[in-house]
Amino acid sequence: MTAKTYAFPHGGLPEQDVNPEGTAIFTTAYAVIPAHTMRDIVTSLLPGWTRTRAWVLARPLSGFAETFAQYAVEVAPGGGSDTPEPDPEAQAAILVASGTMRLTVNGTAHTLAAGGFAHIPIGAIWTVHNDGPAPLCFHWVRKRWHAAPGLQRPPLVITSDHDVPAQTMPNTDLWSTTRFVDTTDLRFDCHVNIVTFQPGGRIPFAETHVMEHGLYVLQGTARYLLNTDWVEVGPGDFMWLRAFCPQACIATGTEPFRYLLYKDVNRHPALTL
Repeated sequence: MTAKTYAFPHGGLPEQDVNPEGTAIFTTAYAVIPAHTMRDIVTSLLPGWTRTRAWVLARPLSGFAETFAQYAVEVAPGGGSDTPEPDPEAQAAILVASGTMRLTVNGTAHTLAAGGFAHIPIGAIWTVHNDGPAPLCFHWVRKRWHAAPGLQRPPLVITSDHDVPAQTMPNTDLWSTTRFVDTTDLRFDCHVNIVTFQPGGRIPFAETHVMEHGLYVLQGTARYLLNTDWVEVGPGDFMWLRAFCPQACIATGTEPFRYLLYKDVNRHPALTL
């Protein structure tokens, strides 16, 4: 069985003889931020965090994707935050790529290693620290929770990619999804999953739907359809899709193609802007 890996930006800076012409794309329907563009000079330092830098890969943009922000966060040994989230209306989804995270939520400490996942609900008091000898690298999705009549806030979820079995899609064993929360639980207004395609697996139609997406490629390679364009993607590449952007993919190479997927779900669309 192929080992699971979790790509993360490698930073650094290309040599001066490297051709700057790249494969980054930004359109009115989608964006592609390739791994090789995620360099040291585009990181941010975050208020309330120590010994930490972040690549901000997505943020709400009027007329584009508006529901979420997505980061890749690197915490040096001894770093972290007692006040990680500045927005009291926000929830968080976290996937650890490497290192060890000490995540404390409402006074209870949890240790997350590579593949560890947490969905932290609105209103939780949480902290993140790196007590280990190596950098802690994790993916972080932030979204404001939208209340709905009769629904309480969602619960805390702490689990791992290694503990949640992937669910195959109908009629195929080449396409599966690791769902970290109960998809029938309407308290959750977003899902952050890992989608896996075995070599040769595909989305066999151009999905066209209301959900916005952030897709961070964790492992493997594919040809990905974005609107009308086929794009080659691999580990560390990020795709950012607005609502109704057609999409499909065909996994290439000899190992599974896996990506971390955000989508907004389970709420009525607002009828005013």
